[in-house]
Amino acid sequence: MDFRIIAAAKPSIAYARDGVKFFEDRLRPLGKVEIRYVKAGDSEAVSARLLEASEGCLRIAMDERGENWTTRELESRVRRWQLQAVKHVAFLIGAADGHTPALRAACDHVLCLGRHTMQHELALVVLLEQIYRVHTLLAGSPYHRD
Repeated sequence: MDFRIIAAAKPSIAYARDGVKFFEDRLRPLGKVEIRYVKAGDSEAVSARLLEASEGCLRIAMDERGENWTTRELESRVRRWQLQAVKHVAFLIGAADGHTPALRAACDHVLCLGRHTMQHELALVVLLEQIYRVHTLLAGSPYHRD
């Protein structure tokens, strides 16, 4: 199974660029994680591009209105998707205006990283850390502590 993070625009803030690189480097030996960027714009345009780029994937919209899974719940779902032979999981991160209701409805899951409104570049780094954490759990690494 591969993970795709599809986000609106490349990070422009230094800490986000550094965080993305940091977790991409740490994830490289653990599993396939690809980050794709779509052109930024208004909510309608970005949502359409995100849906097009995630065609054929199990889609997860990252949105403050979503479910708040623990790391262990995400790990459990990943294990289940592996057993179900899911090939591609796409996490969709919108721009500043967020996702449209149509995008959320088209996704298999809507997931939040907490109830706070989060700047989308920070959400990208936090999501990468959680994917890294899940990969270390799957590999039996001591990184995660309950």
